Amino acid sequence: QFPHHLFRGKRESLDMADRALSVAKYAVSKGFDQALPPLRRRFVYLPYEHSERLTDQDECVSLFAAMKDDDPQGYEYAVRHRTVIERYGRFPARNQLLGRAATPEEEAFLSENPRGF
Repeated sequence: QFPHHLFRGKRESLDMADRALSVAKYAVSKGFDQALPPLRRRFVYLPYEHSERLTDQDECVSLFAAMKDDDPQGYEYAVRHRTVIERYGRFPARNQLLGRAATPEEEAFLSENPRGF
């Protein structure tokens, strides 16, 4: 997650995303996340939230739902990110960064939601 935030707005921010997700999935599969307090678990779950795969988004919402009482904002953000992926199949906010053409619907969404979710 450090590259994601360290290089925000640059292509490098996404370079480690798959590796971060792989590590997060391993940690969750072994139950390592459960040894952490809820707000620290968020750090483990963020790679799921930043994935453009709907299956990862589904898992993210499930993980955050399990600690919804302790981190309602984390759960809300997970749902919002999943909604974007369900609707567009990708994060429109990444289009320019990745050299993808935005659809008119995506452009309208981004004008109303500059953060992209």
